[in-house]
Amino acid sequence: MKLLPAKGAATATPGEVSVAQPTVRWTVGSSLRSRPARYAAKVLILGAAYYGSAKAGQALRYTASVSAVWPPAGVGIAALYLWGPSLWPGVFLAELAVNGQLLDSLPVGSLIGQQVGNLAEVIVGAILLRRLIGPRATFERSEQVSGMILAIGIATAISATIGTVSMLAGGVIAGPEVPKFWRTWWLGDTAGGLVVVPLVVVWASRPAEAWRRIRTWEGALLIVAVTALASVAMSIDGPLTYVVFPALIWAAFRFGPAGTTLSIAITALVTIAATAHQSGPFFSQPIDHRTLATQVYIVVTAVTTLFLGALVAERTASSRALAEAERREGERAVEERHRIARDLHDSVSQALFSTALHTRTAERALEHDGAGSGSELRQSLSAIGELTKAAQTEMRALIFQLRRDAVEAGLVSAFAAHASSIRSTTGLRVSVQGPESRLPIQPRTEEELFAIGREALANVVKHARAHSATVRIEELPEGVSLMVSDDGRGFDATAAHPGHFGLESIRGRAAAIDGDLTIASTAGSGTTVRVEVPANGT
Repeated sequence: MKLLPAKGAATATPGEVSVAQPTVRWTVGSSLRSRPARYAAKVLILGAAYYGSAKAGQALRYTASVSAVWPPAGVGIAALYLWGPSLWPGVFLAELAVNGQLLDSLPVGSLIGQQVGNLAEVIVGAILLRRLIGPRATFERSEQVSGMILAIGIATAISATIGTVSMLAGGVIAGPEVPKFWRTWWLGDTAGGLVVVPLVVVWASRPAEAWRRIRTWEGALLIVAVTALASVAMSIDGPLTYVVFPALIWAAFRFGPAGTTLSIAITALVTIAATAHQSGPFFSQPIDHRTLATQVYIVVTAVTTLFLGALVAERTASSRALAEAERREGERAVEERHRIARDLHDSVSQALFSTALHTRTAERALEHDGAGSGSELRQSLSAIGELTKAAQTEMRALIFQLRRDAVEAGLVSAFAAHASSIRSTTGLRVSVQGPESRLPIQPRTEEELFAIGREALANVVKHARAHSATVRIEELPEGVSLMVSDDGRGFDATAAHPGHFGLESIRGRAAAIDGDLTIASTAGSGTTVRVEVPANGT
């Protein structure tokens, strides 16, 4: 037998009392006198919870001496894990009360060995839990579930070994019965620990959060579904034993540790109660097989559901971390754009301004010296002035783009604003067509598409000698397409164009977002640049 604190809620009250802050009216002496009282209250509550779980386990035993699952093992380990090993006297007192009722049926030496084994089980189990999974486990990581299984397996093996040896020494069992007796004891305590420990740890350490996950219509439906399916599985002798697993998977995906631990406990309770009341697929087997089948079923159910819940929680946490990383990356990109804009304004923009100023000064000096307007030097200076003015205009536009998120209002709106800027500075008519709703692509993909379209329009302005251009954005069944076309002079798209970095930039950006790029152009027939990208969420 193993007895451990089972009701995490019962021990929660003393935990809360222990952290209550003394008022200014308290004296040091009264505070010291109250500590033993609080400790005694916690010990008594733990003892009562442990004893109650032991009686519940005995009430659902299969025979007078066989209980498939021993809940006190999980109760004691969970309580000492949450509130400290110093509460072990509560387990000791409860063990005395339970074992005292067995004095007429078992030797005193065997009962002492059983009590020592059970006490060692809960203390070692709690200490191992703290070392393997930390003091505040949530069972949202697979390593925490693995650590809990290892700790419970080792602790219950200690109890099973000491208890089996004490029973053998007292003549309660014979030598050939030792392997089966040890296995039944170990699996019973292990099953009790796997069901009760995560339930108590999750619900007692964060009761408000756990209750919030369950107190919904979906949570109520989950409880009903788990209870109903577990009852069906234990009411029919046919191959429906694992019909409850869809509900357990539902709990793991939708309700986190609170839902998984509660569902496991309900499944175990229904299974044990049905078998103890002579129904279900396990009852028809011999008592040894019946006990083993029940224990293995509960262990498999608990381990599978706990691992699945942890993997789902890890996936959710990874998704959140990825989204947060992308958000931070976007913020850093905006900061970097602002920094580059400031540097360009303070360096290149000022240099262009100085160049224009010196050019005008040189032109005035030539005019003062009597150089005619047709002189080669004056024409060169005039060309330099025009080029500098154009560079200043492009630099101002670039700085403006760097200082804001161009696609913040959507890709279509960004192109509409850019088209207006092109028309005001160059006179080129640019028509923008596209849906008003947000496109089903990532913001980074929108930024790259905008950069591709902006580069294509820049090529139209510089090289096409076009009168108009069109930007068309379409939402396709499996993605988004961007098309930039013009009525300019076109070029040979099949020939190499060394030094045309705009085309290289377009190709590189399209490849970066897994886009399908097509450039169609012939001399005298204009150019069409088309990019298709797959939809990948908003």
